[in-house]
Amino acid sequence: MTQTVDTLLINAHILTMDEKLTQYLPGALAVTGDSIIAIGPEAEIKKEYSAKEVIDCDGKVLMPGLVNAHTHVPMTLLRGLADDLRLDVWLMGYMMPVEREFVSPEFVRLGTLLACVEQIRSGVTTFNDMYYFEEDVARAAADAGMRAVCGQTVMKFPAPDAAAYEDSFAMAREFIKTWKDHPLIVPAVAPHAPYTTTPEILHDTALLAKEFDVPLHIHISETAFEVENMRNEQNMPVVPYVKKQGLFEAKVIAAHCVHVDAGEIRTLKNHGAGVSHNPSSNLKLASGFAPIQKMLEAGLNVGIGTDGPASNNDLDMFEEVRLASFVAKAVSNDPTAVPAQTALTMATRLGAQALHLGQITGSLEVGKRADLILLNVSPAHNSPKFRRDPNNAYAQIVYAAKSPDVTDVMVNGKWLMRDYKLLTLQEEELLAQAQDVARKIDSFLIEREQSVLSKLIALGGSREEESFEVQTKVKVTEPDRVVQALKRPEIEITAFKHYRQFDNYFSFDDTAQGYLRFREDGLMDEKGETVNVRSRLTLIGQKRESQLEHDVLLSRSRFLAPAVHTLRFYREYFTPKDEVAIEKDRLRWHIRYKDTEFFVNLDQVLKPDMGHFLEVKSRTWSRKDAERKAELTNELIDLLGVSGNDIVLHDYVEVISKEKIR
Repeated sequence: MTQTVDTLLINAHILTMDEKLTQYLPGALAVTGDSIIAIGPEAEIKKEYSAKEVIDCDGKVLMPGLVNAHTHVPMTLLRGLADDLRLDVWLMGYMMPVEREFVSPEFVRLGTLLACVEQIRSGVTTFNDMYYFEEDVARAAADAGMRAVCGQTVMKFPAPDAAAYEDSFAMAREFIKTWKDHPLIVPAVAPHAPYTTTPEILHDTALLAKEFDVPLHIHISETAFEVENMRNEQNMPVVPYVKKQGLFEAKVIAAHCVHVDAGEIRTLKNHGAGVSHNPSSNLKLASGFAPIQKMLEAGLNVGIGTDGPASNNDLDMFEEVRLASFVAKAVSNDPTAVPAQTALTMATRLGAQALHLGQITGSLEVGKRADLILLNVSPAHNSPKFRRDPNNAYAQIVYAAKSPDVTDVMVNGKWLMRDYKLLTLQEEELLAQAQDVARKIDSFLIEREQSVLSKLIALGGSREEESFEVQTKVKVTEPDRVVQALKRPEIEITAFKHYRQFDNYFSFDDTAQGYLRFREDGLMDEKGETVNVRSRLTLIGQKRESQLEHDVLLSRSRFLAPAVHTLRFYREYFTPKDEVAIEKDRLRWHIRYKDTEFFVNLDQVLKPDMGHFLEVKSRTWSRKDAERKAELTNELIDLLGVSGNDIVLHDYVEVISKEKIR
């Protein structure tokens, strides 16, 4: 007597993707509830099982669903927004500002559902996500019927769903508590990356993941720049740094790992971390080539991911599997590297193991969840078939199959797509909603790109300042004389600092935009050694001048922001028309003269070599006050013994202008 099951799939070429890479042709598979009950040669399975639903697979390949080991699925709504940029400009200059403006629970749900459409159609049954409002990602994925590891993002910056680290950490804890033990969703915590977090965040998120026995999802060593900075700042590579923070106390899923050495690979392996290899994203962003062959040889669980659909720009795992094999061959100059069966294993069983889900999915084995797909390998682009070598089946899929060849998808024993028809999602409706969002983002960016100020504010951290100053600038030939004169009893020195300043001034086609200055201030000690460096941006509006007899009252609006990125970043982000670089050694005194505060700067302009300049300035807030301070400024200039020199108006782009004041 046969055992009755819910679904019996027969007449299939089954690729189990188990440890032995067992195949059955023709094969059959039995499903009851959410699990695989039996698998084997068709004749044997049909003798033992009958079913409520018997499906003739007509010779199609029956295999585990693909595992997308790293992505940010709501970013389907940002696909094509900004491309052909470096990672930092793309992320900090475009993605994050747009996300701060638009990302909401509704945005996240729509983006996730759209991603589920794409992933189901391309044979993905499980994905590993990291984003904001991750509970809404989880809910959308569950509604679509997909399996997912959902990581709530935690980082040191304000995020669309959290004003501070403490808020995002609390959200992660509640999210994990709510979704723990869900049949489809595995909640996780996702400290974004070492460079966007702190040691405290890495330590605390690891403890949180360990407390609830859930994965921890993080970007590791994605770019050479990231690794170089870590070595400079912490005197160690990235993997030892995160290990020092206790990260590997948790079940880590490390995305990218492009720039890791042999020792770091051993560390990842010894601590049971999973790795997601993301070839398309790494290629598109020129991040480099991950040492995948070495990872696999070391026994690491390496899966394959698409990364987010804004940096790939798709969620097509068939393309990723093919690239994973091809890139490994090209980089190693070895055509035998990462053969087809290995690449497909990375996209299935190894991928599931990398997500710490290997016990329930990733291969077709009795007791595992029924996460499977049917693949038509008979189209013209995949014909004919050869049976001589069993590995031909893997080569046929990896090197020739396309995502549209997926005809049917089952997750957890339930059909999500039958004969190309989606059963849990309304594709046309989702596409229309996505286009509405795109129109709003377009309008936002078009307006922003017209203004340097808007682009500066979009980076975050800027503040406005209105500056009114009486100032003069004097070319001096005897700087030591000025230093000695500042010791006169009439002058009270309240503070002194020595700086090495590097200024880069950006100008733009539209002069109404003002000038943008990138400044690195290196504070020097008595020995001339740099003890602290401060970087900042200043957007200087057009000057407004008033004549005060022989002097000029300058008024400018300024927007100040910390410069947390490189000069190269700002050059590529703001795209100035012209750039002027100035290097100078600055001695700065804060003084009081006749009960009035002044700033006295003695600058040696090193590049270009222009000699020494004395700058005396004082803040003022009314015309009457400005007239008084202008008189005092002239007295002070005379007192410093340089009144016979030409006094020229300080210009913020060129070191001095040709305009004489007196």
